[in-house]
Amino acid sequence: MIRFLNAVEREIPAGKIIHAILDNYATHKHPKVRDWLVRHPRWVFHFTPTSGSWLNAVEGFFAKLTRRRLKRGVFRSVMELQEAINRFLDEHNTEPKPFIWTADPDKIIAAVRRGHQVLDSIH
Repeated sequence: MIRFLNAVEREIPAGKIIHAILDNYATHKHPKVRDWLVRHPRWVFHFTPTSGSWLNAVEGFFAKLTRRRLKRGVFRSVMELQEAINRFLDEHNTEPKPFIWTADPDKIIAAVRRGHQVLDSIH
């Protein structure tokens, strides 16, 4: 993660605040990441709610793509890989199922507030 943070840090002009949106995976809690953040105060982390419905849908879709089309595939070029992904999308979209939001907005807002409290306690 620190390599990624350093890469972004190099690309964003000095004096700009950097907002990063993260899921609630524990990577950001690692001591090396916490130490890095202390040395880079322009970074602000925002966290998606645990079990965020839209994020679960996106992760589920990519897991399905990986399992059904990519995992055992052999691709001799980027173009072959893109063609395989596009075929999967075409097949998947023959019978689309709309995403229906089921998350309780009050629970999401409460999770965001908890995230802010954690961030405030770190800084």
